[in-house]
Amino acid sequence: MPRLCFAVVALAFGFSTTVLAQTPSTEQQAACKADYQKYCKGTVPGGGRIVACLNQQRDRLSDACKKAIDSRKQ
Repeated sequence: MPRLCFAVVALAFGFSTTVLAQTPSTEQQAACKADYQKYCKGTVPGGGRIVACLNQQRDRLSDACKKAIDSRKQ
C-alpha cells in the first residue's frame, strides 16, 4: 500500500510540474496580449489552445510575441 501511495503522489507531482511549465509568465502574456486580441480573441484558454492559435498566425505576430512563444519551448 505505501508503494501505491508513493506512486500516486509521484504521478500527481509530475503532472503538476508539467502544468506549471505550460503556464505563461506575466512577461510572456504581456508580449502577446495585442496579438491575442487581434488574432485569437475567441480562443478558449487551456490545453495550449491559445499558443496553438498564435503559432498558426506566426507570420503576423509581433517580434516580442514570437520570442515569448519561442522561450516557452525551451
